[in-house]
Amino acid sequence: MTDSTIEIIGYIAMALIAISFLMKEIRLLRIFNLLGAFTFIVYGVLLDQAPIYLLNSFILLVHVYYLLKPKTEKK
Repeated sequence: MTDSTIEIIGYIAMALIAISFLMKEIRLLRIFNLLGAFTFIVYGVLLDQAPIYLLNSFILLVHVYYLLKPKTEKK
């Protein structure tokens, strides 16, 4: 894969994370952030940069957990 393609993947990941912070609904925020984290994992693996893919793997797991967690009613 070329360097410019890898760079484009990084920009896509950055855009997804940025878009996630524009969401008013927490579920949409988590979905966009999850997609951004996944894209950053791909980016980090392609660059062989463990800090990038390890952190974003953790973030992805957190978002999956909260998206799949049964909703509890607020008192």
